[in-house]
Parts: sequence; structure tokens; C-alpha cells
Amino acid sequence: MNVFVTGASGLIGGTVAMRLLAAGHTVTGLTRDRTKAAALAGLGIEPVVGTLDDAGVLAGQAGRADAVVNAADSDHRPAVETLVAALAGTGKALIHTSGSSIVATGTTGERSDEVFTEDVLDSGWVPDHPLRTARLDIDRLVLSAAGRDVRSAVLCTSLVYGRGRGLGRDSVLIAALVGQARAGGVVRHVGAGANLWSNVHVDDLADLYLLALEKSPPGTFYFVEGGEESFGAMAGAIARSLGLPGPRSWDPDAPDNVWNHEFARHALGSNSRVRATRARDLLGWRPRHRSITAWLAAADLA
Repeated sequence: MNVFVTGASGLIGGTVAMRLLAAGHTVTGLTRDRTKAAALAGLGIEPVVGTLDDAGVLAGQAGRADAVVNAADSDHRPAVETLVAALAGTGKALIHTSGSSIVATGTTGERSDEVFTEDVLDSGWVPDHPLRTARLDIDRLVLSAAGRDVRSAVLCTSLVYGRGRGLGRDSVLIAALVGQARAGGVVRHVGAGANLWSNVHVDDLADLYLLALEKSPPGTFYFVEGGEESFGAMAGAIARSLGLPGPRSWDPDAPDNVWNHEFARHALGSNSRVRATRARDLLGWRPRHRSITAWLAAADLA
């Protein structure tokens, strides 16, 4: 297949693009940064310079491709509307990237026992934050495209770790923890750090994108996870890797705000526990990496 990948210079999009190339597909990659176009070409990806606001570019590339992977922005509704319209009536695949923060619970670093399965989308459930609601609405828009003869699927990823195989190398949440540790000289977590996030290694994630492109039924929603861990344990592994003291508790309401207040509470201080049942049962996905703390402790984070 010739696959059009948005976000081709990012962590997920770049790694997916490289996995597709390794499987024998050709890849056209969207990047908004002209300086990265030559680097993408050097990796074997045909670069297209543009943004998610360039509807003509998106529609044109989707029309020429055999399948589309949207890995640039989970929250850009106009781009999704453009891609769905361009693919309607073609039977082509559209794999959209979402994030498991849609089911995040809590904000203070305490553990939640609530675990979400893919059936949550069929229950009429509504998230507790307007940004999460807007993201879920986009997910449902993608899934409904199956009724317009688009082989659509949503991969709702949990916390992604590992080194990217393309130009994008680092996870957003891990980079936030590491950046704070380097700046402050001590590793921090929100509150008790007992809050749990499901997680997935980026190589396992890329394998799932390939499987979804090849055989996902239309209109299917997938959570993506290969395990789960607390932020306290992750912070401890980062401390060992960097040789820094910690981890130590931090209150988002404290005056020494080391992270953005909302980001600290609703990302680093929340729980997001999901189960990837459909990926395993429908697609035969078998993640090979099981321990984010082992990876963090051994990784070169310095």
C-alpha cells in the first residue's frame, strides 16, 4: 500500500512510518516543518510540507493514497472531517490516533481502581472534562465514517514510551518528568504518585498500526496498552537512570510550579487505566515489551 501519514516527524507517526516501510509499504508523510522534509526523505518517506489546516493538501494526499494514518493531532476536528470526506465511498482505511486521557480519573496522584474497556463508547458515557469530551466526539466521528464506506478505526493509545524510530524520539509525559528532574535536580511526582497509567512501547504500538491497516473491521475502537504502572514507580526509575535524588512528592497548588497546573493535575496526577482487549482478540496483537520502569531505568535519559 501507499500510506499517507500525518505527523510523520513525530514520535508515533515517525515510528509507524518506519514500521510500514519495513513491511514493504510506501509512505508519504506530512510535516509542517520544511527543515524536516529532507530528513524524512533521507529515511525513505516522501515528504509533503503542510499543516492540518491545509484542507486541499490533506484531501489530495488522501485521494492518492491507499490508506491514511492520522497521527498528528488527536484534537484537530477539521482535519478529520477533511480526511473522512476525501475517503468517503472508497473503502480505504483511515486509522486515527486518540489518547487514553479521555478516560482519565482523579487529579491528585492517588490511585483509582476504575479500569475502562472498549465497551465504554457504547454505554453513553461522557468524560468529565470538556477537552476530553471534544476528543471523544472526534473519535466517534471517525468511527461513524464506516457508514460512508471508510474502513475507519481509532487507536486510543495510553502512555507511550521507548525511543522513536523516525525523527520524533521522546514521549510527551516522560519528557515532562525528565525535563523537570534535570531542571530541579530532584525527580518529582504529583501527590503520592500512586496514580496508575496504562502504557505501551512505541515499537509495539507501531506493530498494531500495521495490523489495523491490514485487517481491522470498519468502525472499530481500540484501546492500546501493554501494561500499567504508577507515576511514583516511573519517577523512581527515572531517578535511578539519571542518578538524581527522589522521587519526591509535589503539590500542584504549591507556589513553586514546576509544571503547568492543568497539565500536572489532569495528566501527571491522574489515572488512565485501560485494557486492549480488541487489539489482542480481533487483530492478534501481542506486545513484546511489558515494563516501562525497566526501560526507564536502563534508558539513556541524560
